[in-house]
Amino acid sequence: MFSYIWPIALVVFSNVVYQVCAKSVPEGMNPFASLTITYLVGALLSAAAFFVTNKDSSLVREYAKTNWAPFVLGIVIIGLEVGWICAYKAGWQVSTGFIVQSAFLAIILIVVGYVIFREAVTWNKIVGAVICLIGLGFINFK
Repeated sequence: MFSYIWPIALVVFSNVVYQVCAKSVPEGMNPFASLTITYLVGALLSAAAFFVTNKDSSLVREYAKTNWAPFVLGIVIIGLEVGWICAYKAGWQVSTGFIVQSAFLAIILIVVGYVIFREAVTWNKIVGAVICLIGLGFINFK
């Protein structure tokens, strides 16, 4: 059970810290300049973690296994990072911005899951998506 829960707990914790950091990037700082620091730190920590957790492999051997996904992931992560930094600079609140994007993301991913990965679209997912949209109405109602 722990192996099922810890990754989600890590994602939740990391997302909380991520949102705080994204909102705390200095107002006058260019988001791309900020990301050069972010990804330098990320690259160094990723390399260190690789060597700590993989005594029997090398980065070169691992790189030989790659496909298109890490390259596209690098591109879209920049979009996510710049999008969040700019959203916060534009006035989005931490308490609502993430909820709004998550609701829309959940709905879009139901379609993506069905079209690309052949995941089932169930009534529970449809009702959940409708509840998300209703929730957005309540969150943004003034």
